[in-house]
Amino acid sequence: MSTYERSACNYSYSNNSEKLRSNGTNSSSSSSTSNGSICANAETRTGSNASNNSYANNSSSCSSSSCGSSSSSSSTNILQFLAIVVACVVCYWNSAQCELVFDDISAVRDNKDLRPYTPLRNIFLNDFWGTPMRKEQSHKSYRPLTVLTFRFNYWLHELQPYGYHIVNVLLHIVVCLLWRRASRLLLQQCAGVEGATNRGQQHCNNISRNSINTCSFFAALLFAVHPIHTEAVTGVVGRAELLSSIFYLCAFLSYANAATVTPPPAQRQRQVQLQQRQQQLHQQQQPRTRWILLFVSFGACLLASMLCKEQGITIAGICAAYELFVVQQVRPRELWMCVQRLFEDSTRSLTPQHVAKSNAITTTTNGTAVNATSSSAGSVYRVGGIWNASLLRRLCFLISITLALLVGRVYVMGSQLPVFTRFDNPASAAATPTRQLTFSYLIYLNLWLMLFPCDLCCDWTMGTIPLIDGFADLRNLATLAAFISLAAIIWYACTTRNLTRSRVLLMGLAWLALPFVPASNLFFPVGFVVAERILYMPSMGYCLLIAYGYMQLEEHLREKVMMRRLLQTTLALLLLTHALKTYRRNEDWRTEYTLFMSGVHVNARNAKLFNNVGHALENDQRYAEALLYFQQAVRIQPDDIGAHINVGRTYNNMQQYEQAELAYQKAKSLFPQVKPGESYQARIAPNHLNVFINLAQLIARNRTRLEEADLLYRQAISMRADYVQAYINRGDILMKLNRTAQAQEVYEKALLYDSENADIYYNLGVVFLEQGKSAQAHVYFNKAIELYPEHEQALLNSAILLQERGGAEARQLSRARLFKVLDKDANNEKVYFNLGMLAMDEMNFDEAEQFFKRAIHLRADFRSALFNLALLLADANRPLDAVPYLNQLIRHHPEHIKGLILLGDIYINHMKDLDAAEQCYHNILRYEPNNIQGLHNLCVVFVERKRLARAAACLRYAQHLAPHEDYILRHWQIVQQRLQKINKLPETSPERQMAYADYQPDEFEFKVLPPGGKVEQRKILQQQQQYENK
Repeated sequence: MSTYERSACNYSYSNNSEKLRSNGTNSSSSSSTSNGSICANAETRTGSNASNNSYANNSSSCSSSSCGSSSSSSSTNILQFLAIVVACVVCYWNSAQCELVFDDISAVRDNKDLRPYTPLRNIFLNDFWGTPMRKEQSHKSYRPLTVLTFRFNYWLHELQPYGYHIVNVLLHIVVCLLWRRASRLLLQQCAGVEGATNRGQQHCNNISRNSINTCSFFAALLFAVHPIHTEAVTGVVGRAELLSSIFYLCAFLSYANAATVTPPPAQRQRQVQLQQRQQQLHQQQQPRTRWILLFVSFGACLLASMLCKEQGITIAGICAAYELFVVQQVRPRELWMCVQRLFEDSTRSLTPQHVAKSNAITTTTNGTAVNATSSSAGSVYRVGGIWNASLLRRLCFLISITLALLVGRVYVMGSQLPVFTRFDNPASAAATPTRQLTFSYLIYLNLWLMLFPCDLCCDWTMGTIPLIDGFADLRNLATLAAFISLAAIIWYACTTRNLTRSRVLLMGLAWLALPFVPASNLFFPVGFVVAERILYMPSMGYCLLIAYGYMQLEEHLREKVMMRRLLQTTLALLLLTHALKTYRRNEDWRTEYTLFMSGVHVNARNAKLFNNVGHALENDQRYAEALLYFQQAVRIQPDDIGAHINVGRTYNNMQQYEQAELAYQKAKSLFPQVKPGESYQARIAPNHLNVFINLAQLIARNRTRLEEADLLYRQAISMRADYVQAYINRGDILMKLNRTAQAQEVYEKALLYDSENADIYYNLGVVFLEQGKSAQAHVYFNKAIELYPEHEQALLNSAILLQERGGAEARQLSRARLFKVLDKDANNEKVYFNLGMLAMDEMNFDEAEQFFKRAIHLRADFRSALFNLALLLADANRPLDAVPYLNQLIRHHPEHIKGLILLGDIYINHMKDLDAAEQCYHNILRYEPNNIQGLHNLCVVFVERKRLARAAACLRYAQHLAPHEDYILRHWQIVQQRLQKINKLPETSPERQMAYADYQPDEFEFKVLPPGGKVEQRKILQQQQQYENK
């Protein structure tokens, strides 16, 4: 029976060579050795009897060099550790200066699950973006552990971006170090090096150990600096990949430690001394499984990896490959033959030749005829012997836990796949063979991005990659080349006699392909075409293959010094260029504008990128520039409803309302049209329904078109009954139409679809406030605050209601809510004004003055703050300090009656400026001809000027307008008495001439008021008084 000889440690098997597994070669190959740079591999199981004999025979030679090699190995490990850490820090140092961009906005800034007031259980009920998993709008991305880390960041520093980026860099460092350890263990096991899972054991073959350490270090270093990881590390949402990879690697290490156990040294020594009991010890020392470790450690890591991101479940496939090709040392050819036998027809009758063959197999298995005459005997033996108990138990464990987690994941999703638009993944909506050809091309494209990460982009959706409509497309050649290259590597790995090389290639390919499967559109369509961050895990396999290939080339060029120097220089340049590209790519992620502009330079056919550039400019209020990008997006993708909505919104912001309406109407026309006499269903993206909202808000600016706006909202609701935003906006329209009862019904119906929407409760509170039901309004404001403690409008309005209620406890709660609004919006002038009013209620006038001044500083035309500050100063005997604020008030609001009255009083009583006072009162009568207070004060000015005739006529007119005002009648009588005395004087006397100066008999002629005129006037004054008080 043929065997491989072990080249490590310079010894050969003499007594036990017949017990080694056959590799299917003839006896002439028994003396051949592996030519790989990593330790050549005997065809034995790790931890088997022969392996233990190997360790015993070489214990003496290893002990002599163990001390020296230990110190050198330790220093090398420390240097490699530091090199990886420094490479990560240098490459991603500038990422801490980046803002929250792109998907970070939805996942972090707008995600309420990060807020302290949100119950922790919501994290396990909602998706990655904070949307309940049960809702159709949910992306079904269930990653609660990742969201927990975001919440931890928010607890530390809220929305400051630097903390999120620093955590991502630290996690990337951990991943790189774990990958170095995992790849080192994998290479050791593939090479058959003893003590691969025992860190305390020293290996006698220092060259093999150094090669493994170097290879794993290069794999980790290349992984650390690869530019394809920029999106996963610099993008905050990429933390899902980072966390999942950490648990991914921990799960692999746990499985490797549980599945492969080196026998204790006492048993190995006994094995050497008692060779006659070798068969018994061989049976006892088969690879054992530490089931507690496997269940607890591996299971927990697998679950945690999956709860960070869905890709984590693929580690079970990698562990299965590791079990077959490394632990059990199964050759791919043997596995293929075994599969063929499993699919044979079990009902087929055995022929005499088949019976003889079966007997031969049995004989060989029993060990009575080990010297087979053909090479097929060894293969038949291996085919029948690969399915041992330990293999089956562990594979069953992997399959069971994978199925259990898949069932749980489907249950969490509500047995529904996420819904994406055709723009997200155009190939998924294409017909055969376009869909298959395009998806195949995407495999090539992902490989190309790992090999040559030069043109990176944050978004590859929409028209970035045109569909491959047929076999004549030249891009099919690239797909074919990619598949041929992969097939060649697989064929070589399956056919080479170098077992170490075969196992490394197979495991590298497994690590490259399996994590990519969930994003490959193989089992279900995904919501993207290409996403660079999902290549984070697959790139581990890529880096391992590159590092191993480099080591093989270096070994092959051992005697060619110049070529080795050139190879080493090439590797150094590769690492350097990758590091520089990563550092430069981080700059693209600094702001949304720089990020999307970098994408536009790479993918000029992607309308979404142009839309996003426009959004970034729009946020900076650069509307003219934003409009150009939105219009370009429309030209690239004319049927994109969202692009037309963006154009209309920008025109609206630029106050070009006609063009805005045209753009909205164009977007509305792209919706599926009604077909008379035909019923059909069409799926509409929820965000596209915003065209109805935007168009209705635009035309509602004209109060004559409120009914038309209401019709648009009803159309949106008819398309999607659970469109809550349409209910909210329709209720606002009904409020403007004074249909408060109908608005209340609309809001209550919206609650049926979203009972946890704080805006609905707030709007119901406004409805009850309009109906004069302050107590009920306060209840709904409190409910809105309970659901969303940072709801500014609910906090502000409830604080005002509490202030009106009065009482020390109510005022204290009102103050607390107002300051809570300030914590979120420190420049809210309404809050400062209400704090000033609250301070006045508490007789704290100095504090009230400061709050009023702060409100005026934030808003110079704030009429209520200006008047109340002036009133406060006037009441504090500082009337001259009040004059500038009253003038500022009249300048912005010339019709402010109470301000004019107060200013006129100051002119009369304190400044003795009768001309200015008379002008104030004339202005009052111009806006309100029947204003009694203004008219009376004008009469007082006439008295002060000693124009008694005009004063008498003025007072008589005022008494006619307000016959029940006793003070006016009394003042008129006084003036009449003084006028009668003056009338007794000669007409030429100065006093009489002064009394009748400027007098015109018809100046204050009586005017007939409409019915209820006085009541209406009082109502206006009452409303004005209430407005100023609030």
